Amino acid sequence: MHAITIPEPGGPEALVWDEVPDPVPGEGEVLVEVVASAVNRADIMQRQGFYDPPPGASPYPGLECSGRIAELGPGVSGWAVGDEVCALLAGGGYAQKVAVPAGQLLPVPEGVELRQAAALPEVVCTVWSNVFMVAHLRPAETLLVHGGSSGIGTMAVQLARAVGARVAVTAGTKEKLDHCARLGADILINYRDQDFVAEIKQATNGAGADVILDNMGAKYLNRNVQALAVNGRLAIIGMQGGVRGELDIATLLGKRAAISATSLRARPLSEKTAIVAAVREHVWPLLTEGHVRPVVDRELPMTQAAEAHRVVEESGHIGKVLLVAP
Repeated sequence: MHAITIPEPGGPEALVWDEVPDPVPGEGEVLVEVVASAVNRADIMQRQGFYDPPPGASPYPGLECSGRIAELGPGVSGWAVGDEVCALLAGGGYAQKVAVPAGQLLPVPEGVELRQAAALPEVVCTVWSNVFMVAHLRPAETLLVHGGSSGIGTMAVQLARAVGARVAVTAGTKEKLDHCARLGADILINYRDQDFVAEIKQATNGAGADVILDNMGAKYLNRNVQALAVNGRLAIIGMQGGVRGELDIATLLGKRAAISATSLRARPLSEKTAIVAAVREHVWPLLTEGHVRPVVDRELPMTQAAEAHRVVEESGHIGKVLLVAP
């Protein structure tokens, strides 16, 4: 088969479409013939040499895919060759085939096109596990989503609205904020010329956000704590703004607030399986009923992965950028 390889870390040009050995499904795995994958920030970090795959994972980038089951490994039940699926991966999505633990498979939701289903697994599992399983967002609470027009952001807005929460977003352009509004965001904050702490306080009559989903890390740490409501929960899922920040513990204590920080890629199989099962139970019906949908900015051939990385690094996209396998 062919896959995107990274012979040497570097810029987008480091991504090379090359012939590689076919993967073989092991115990409890299935072989998926990939139709599409999606670009995530973690793929860019891996290309740059900053985020190696977990031990035993495919060396090729790509944390999600959609496609058809081509082969069942030993011990797999409940799936059949030819089933249309999407999958959460530890790596290997930028390829024509990938071996996937059966517990990380999801059926393509009714009403979602097979290619576009590649935009779902990583973002849905990330949002559901952090915003709902860890931070326990409840109806009528306020969620603040940083990077509201990203793949993660567009899914977080929709899921929060679907459970009856109020949603605030930050983004850098009017176009992105307008798109978030169409998805259901109530409070629109342009981080280039507005202070999100002041804006969220004003919009909530001084209360603050009950849950904040943060992709920035260090840069926003102290301001996020300021923006939290009493008993608020800050869920950190990214480090785009650095890895070391200063924390005002007195403010955190005074608000009886909590901070969680999680990643998905390196979690044990049992934890990923539990998250995928929860997503199938709670989110898949929303997709089938049309309350939630994947947001796709564009589709590019997988052979043009370098261009797709440039698009994501420039942050001009809204939602996900897909790579379509030949």
